[in-house]
Amino acid sequence: MPLLFVHGAFVGAWCWEEHFLPWFAGRGWAVHAVSFSGHGGSPGRDELDSLGLNRYVADIAGVVATLPAPPILIGHSMGGLVVQKYLERAAAPAAVLMASVPPHGLIASALGMLFTTPHLLFALNQVMGGGQPDIDSLRQILFHQPIAAEKLRRYWKQSQPESQRAIWDMFFYSLPDTSRVYRPPMLVLGAQYDRLISPGQVRTTADVYGTRSEIFPHMGHAMMLERDWEKVAVRIDEWLIEQGL
Repeated sequence: MPLLFVHGAFVGAWCWEEHFLPWFAGRGWAVHAVSFSGHGGSPGRDELDSLGLNRYVADIAGVVATLPAPPILIGHSMGGLVVQKYLERAAAPAAVLMASVPPHGLIASALGMLFTTPHLLFALNQVMGGGQPDIDSLRQILFHQPIAAEKLRRYWKQSQPESQRAIWDMFFYSLPDTSRVYRPPMLVLGAQYDRLISPGQVRTTADVYGTRSEIFPHMGHAMMLERDWEKVAVRIDEWLIEQGL
């Protein structure tokens, strides 16, 4: 059965290519990763700020249409919210939400950062406004575990602006209607030291969809790139097997 990995804001499919795609392929899964329009090598960079979450949903649908069977959807951060919106319109065999933006959007997360890490909220606002983050802020926002300076610089160079429309969509304008979201088997994962999507936000997402959350200790937001990324991959693989997939 195919796996389709869906990236978050400011990155592209490359964030899965580092570890997850080769790891899951090595275990026999048919792996695919989408770069949303205007991201990675996909067209649309010149119109990026006009692209909203519905365009990203259409990107997923376009990839799904090319696959031999409906894929299991694995979405991180903004990608998790796009997966939820895709499930408003279509079914999937299963879904995995990793440090996903919750169905009620980013307001609670932004308020949490305002009171706990205001300096990082300021840095994030600069990025959302089209600026380039300083490399230390990127480390604090995305990682909890130690990361090599060379690797962090490489991730920093591969990062890119995000659509202003998509950012506003995540706050107010295009949140999923949870009464319409298809409910496949769903695994909801979070990280103990995630400064963007707190464990409380992850638990809220799980509650909305009638499941339980699992929080990985001593990890930050970029769960697929942290030093202990393989623990997350192993849990996803085990869960898929538990579901008979």
